[in-house]
Amino acid sequence: MAMINQSSLEGFILLGFSEHPQLERILFVVVSASYLLTLVGNTFIILLSVLDPRLHSPMYFFLSNLSFLDLCFTTSFVPQMLVNLWGPNKTISFLGCSVQLFIFLLLGTTECILLTVMAFDRYVAVCQPLHYATIIHPRLCRQLAAVAWVMGLVESVVQTPPTLRLPFCPHRQVDDFVCEVPALIRLSCGDTTYNEIQMAIASIIILVVPLTLILISYGAIARAVMRIKSAKGRRKAFGTCSSHLLVVTLFYSSVIAVYLQPKNPYAQERGKFFGLFYAVGTPSLNPLIYTLRNKEVKRAFRRLLGKDEDPRES
Repeated sequence: MAMINQSSLEGFILLGFSEHPQLERILFVVVSASYLLTLVGNTFIILLSVLDPRLHSPMYFFLSNLSFLDLCFTTSFVPQMLVNLWGPNKTISFLGCSVQLFIFLLLGTTECILLTVMAFDRYVAVCQPLHYATIIHPRLCRQLAAVAWVMGLVESVVQTPPTLRLPFCPHRQVDDFVCEVPALIRLSCGDTTYNEIQMAIASIIILVVPLTLILISYGAIARAVMRIKSAKGRRKAFGTCSSHLLVVTLFYSSVIAVYLQPKNPYAQERGKFFGLFYAVGTPSLNPLIYTLRNKEVKRAFRRLLGKDEDPRES
């Protein structure tokens, strides 16, 4: 074990997309633009939710948590990724890789639980509108958000140490752009049965169960919307859920493509692009999805600028 730790402490080589050098400069520009959009968009949502009293509601409380999560998530690895994309040096220290892995598990798990909590919030808003204020009260919001973050911390604490104790191959080449569990398991030259079982169990608890709960919530929401007689009422009810549903679809489709892919070279190569979209694309798209067609956010922004509200948005 001492020899394994000594070799591991030398660090790793993040191969990323080095097999496609002509693609790396393009990806550098794309990732830089996406990261800038992530910083601006999510900071905008957090500030607006804090500064405008009319946005002090459960929906925007959870959305602020999601925005803060996305800011931390991308900042934990994008600067290192940009360095690797720009130059020939693809190395990362053992400590840097450990921090990336810990944060990736922490925030990825937290987002899965948080999206489930937001689905529950939308379920109560549509299916129990008269009791919404009494069910989704501020204390419950804080408790549900705390549960999401604590579950993320527990998952990271449980899964990070066994992954870092794997007997890594001497070449230390991680076939990915970030240190995450599947890539580090593939790097091992020893028995990874325990780690693979652990990852499978975690995938069921963190991915399958929350996604099932989300689908159940939206099944109930769909039935409730169909019972609304007026077309305007149905559009309004669907409008309160459409942004979250789109975010869930983008997030889970990319995560499933990364963590539940078959073991073959083609699937692993394709998984890197899905992983890139999951890690860089979704955090930059989330603010756009939640703000472009959101009249409340537009009104809040106009109020922040000291302008009168547009009567067409009433």
